[in-house]
Amino acid sequence: MADNRPGVADIFRQAGPAFRARFEGALDAVALKIMDCIASCRTPALGGTVYQCSDCGHAHGVWKSCGNRHCPSCQGAAARKWMEKQAACILPVPYFHIVFTLPRPIARIALQNRGTVFNILFRTAAETLKTISADPRRFGAGIGGTAVLHTWNQKMDWHPHLHCLVPNGGFDVGTEQWKAGSDSFFAPVKVLASFFRRRVLEELAKAHARQELEFHGSIAHLACPRAFARVLKQARKLNWNVHARPPFNGPAAVIRYLSRYTHRIAISDARILSLDDDAVTFRCRRPTAKAGDKPSYGTMALSVDEFIRRFLMHRLPAGFHRIRHFGILANACRARTLEAVPEAGRHQPPHAAGDETGTGETDRPEAPACPNCGKPSWPVLTIRRKPTEREVARAMEIIRKRGHPRPHETT
Repeated sequence: MADNRPGVADIFRQAGPAFRARFEGALDAVALKIMDCIASCRTPALGGTVYQCSDCGHAHGVWKSCGNRHCPSCQGAAARKWMEKQAACILPVPYFHIVFTLPRPIARIALQNRGTVFNILFRTAAETLKTISADPRRFGAGIGGTAVLHTWNQKMDWHPHLHCLVPNGGFDVGTEQWKAGSDSFFAPVKVLASFFRRRVLEELAKAHARQELEFHGSIAHLACPRAFARVLKQARKLNWNVHARPPFNGPAAVIRYLSRYTHRIAISDARILSLDDDAVTFRCRRPTAKAGDKPSYGTMALSVDEFIRRFLMHRLPAGFHRIRHFGILANACRARTLEAVPEAGRHQPPHAAGDETGTGETDRPEAPACPNCGKPSWPVLTIRRKPTEREVARAMEIIRKRGHPRPHETT
């Protein structure tokens, strides 16, 4: 991303206060915390370390990251570690990339009941894959996989869906022997979609009966059991989108793709093109006619308020796990599976240098180069509290007058 392009943090700093004032009382604690963290990310507000050049004496600050999992500038290193860990668990069998998407009537319910509906989505998708694969008339083996939740599309609309990376291999339900399946066919998508649809609707009906769902605004009428039953009946008549296909460049490519979204939400800073008083313009991918077509890109402009609203719409409930493993790759079973399968985990980790994760973060060196002359600089002062701009300026001025670096101090 060009240095002069804005990021999500710039948008929150510039337009966040006015947005909060206009929507006071409508933002929950999670949304407010996200805005605070991202706006403060890599600024003196979070403290950090002041470095001084060993050659020219120039002083500059390196401020701490917010660490919020919704921040597009944070956790690049965490995403790379996640890729490496998943690569160590790749099995020597064909893989399939399977996507489960909630239809619009159910997605509207999910928007106001994120935790409950997303848990149902994870649970029923895993159950669908394990049940169909264990059927002796099909594959007849216990399988597993990794599921990652996404709730957005390229336009940042509400679009909840689950990406599953599933090895077509498992332990035979009769003999417990390891076996591999086809590299071109996993299961009929109509069968997967039908089973998934039935189980999601059953679980939603149970959740409604237990009064675990809330309804406000335009769907407040769904609190009535009869109205809710009508929605479920309508959803039962829809074709639910389930896609299953082999990864074009192997499982490592899917891991790399998913890692771009495991530690942030909605949009990366690299896609934002400009920010003015009224609008945010960003790059978005156009829909392709069929799988495998080369994607094309265009631009889209949203009002600043609408951009912030869409971004915050994709926030996750506190403590919610958006990456889950199931079946033979569940945390409790993974070690046993890897030990039982020869050649498991011998794939090279996906390439993740620089900004390949899409998070905008690279590993910072211990002694960053001086922005003035490029020579090494050394830590001379740690700011551990939230200072005012005046305090930061005063500390920097003191350091500039020192000349060459002196022993590390703390303020």
